Amino acid sequence: MSPRVPERTDSPSTAPTPRARLRALLTDGGLITAPGVYDGLTAALVARTGFGAAYLTGAGVAVGGFGLPDIGLLTATEMTDRARIVATALGGVPLIADADTGYGAPTNVVRTVREYERAGVAAILLEDQAFPKRCGHLPDKELVPAVEFEAKLGAALDARTDPDLVVIARTDARGPLGLCEAIDRANRYARAGADVIFVEAPQSIEEIERIAAEVTDVPLLINMVQGGLTPDTAPDRLAKLGYRIAIHPGALLGPTVLAGFDALARLGGTLPTDLTPGPEGLFELVGLREWFAIAERHRGRDRDRDRPDA
Repeated sequence: MSPRVPERTDSPSTAPTPRARLRALLTDGGLITAPGVYDGLTAALVARTGFGAAYLTGAGVAVGGFGLPDIGLLTATEMTDRARIVATALGGVPLIADADTGYGAPTNVVRTVREYERAGVAAILLEDQAFPKRCGHLPDKELVPAVEFEAKLGAALDARTDPDLVVIARTDARGPLGLCEAIDRANRYARAGADVIFVEAPQSIEEIERIAAEVTDVPLLINMVQGGLTPDTAPDRLAKLGYRIAIHPGALLGPTVLAGFDALARLGGTLPTDLTPGPEGLFELVGLREWFAIAERHRGRDRDRDRPDA
């Protein structure tokens, strides 16, 4: 059975808006490759190199825009402002935008969707992590109950004023709860009306295949993180399995960091030698260890307050 594709309001040949273009690309059935963008320059590069879509990466905005690790430190206002800049620089290229957990309760999600719509995004991506979230390829993620996320998803679907806005539901259950729970949540979110489903961080080709086989009748998104938990998989194989969108959040950020280190080394700079491989090492460059220490210190204070004799 072919995946359910969201209804669209225009034919592919007359699609006048980035949102309608994204709907048309989903209908066409091929794989949409969306490089990660996080500022006006990276958006302009993607717009000039022929890609059908771009992905506003929350990790990229945190690291490249604010010098912060991707652990839920950015606000809805900061992300919305960046989405507006990037959507403008992309012109007619559809922007798939990370909106983390929606920045609060269902009422907050309503406002988030409205502001992202005004910013010009073609799709908004919401996830079922607890706040504050963290990068999907870091350990120790915490989730909200599936029913709580379904309420947020329903709020997002009701809030859109343009029916062409694509709402993407992401589950991070694979890490803390296992693949079976991730697939169960994915199918629940599809039944709740999500236009596209995203199971974050499958850890093998077999898991990628199983998700495609067991989450059906809805377009699937997959995240290709350099050095992350998910094995790099060829686009033609992903398309054959039925995936419709592949986001590459580090496609520009990673090479930029490496080129920056090279340039600074040529000027006599001393390069760090104690970084962890993969995404965690990238976040260590912008203070991950320090922020984790702050979080742990304040968790200790919370535990002290909860003691009966405190």
